[in-house]
Amino acid sequence: MSIKIAIFGSGSGTNAENIMQYFNGNLSIEVALVLSNKADAYILERARLHHIPYAVFTKTDFNNTVELLSLLKEHEVDFIVLAGFLLQIPVDLIHAYPNKIINIHPALLPKYGGKGMYGDRVHDAVIASGDKFSGITIHYIDEHYDSGSIIFQAKCDVLTTDTPNDLATRIHALEYKYFPKVIEDTICKEFKLSSE
Repeated sequence: MSIKIAIFGSGSGTNAENIMQYFNGNLSIEVALVLSNKADAYILERARLHHIPYAVFTKTDFNNTVELLSLLKEHEVDFIVLAGFLLQIPVDLIHAYPNKIINIHPALLPKYGGKGMYGDRVHDAVIASGDKFSGITIHYIDEHYDSGSIIFQAKCDVLTTDTPNDLATRIHALEYKYFPKVIEDTICKEFKLSSE
């Protein structure tokens, strides 16, 4: 049995590509579909280059969910990964995939989460606060921004000389290192697969 992942993204898709590469050739888990709310998002090109089906949807389609759920069913999607996806997940989608939608956030939640907190906005806030540490949080999705149960966190130092770009570079390194493995471990646990 192969567990099929759909990746949702709104941007360039560097995390998504890392996930695609990690699961390439995996017999138990595969990336089956890439979805975006932006037709010009580079994540779609990355999917094309990896020969993974992809689609674009409007915000209206997303909120109505009927066509989206149909598309996910058509591709036999079992699990959803949000990788740089900026829209709030509709309740119908959460109910269709209970404990099967996870997200990565570029800070140590519950700090610096919520609507509008993404990308450099997060790093700006962390630096402005004088916090000594930041990091990543991988968590389940619920009906609110960044409030689902935490699966995993990793942290890094925040230096007094850091710009948002400096901190972002350190955060990206954590994302690339941990996100695919945590996805794999979470799926293995959820679907009772061997992680060997």
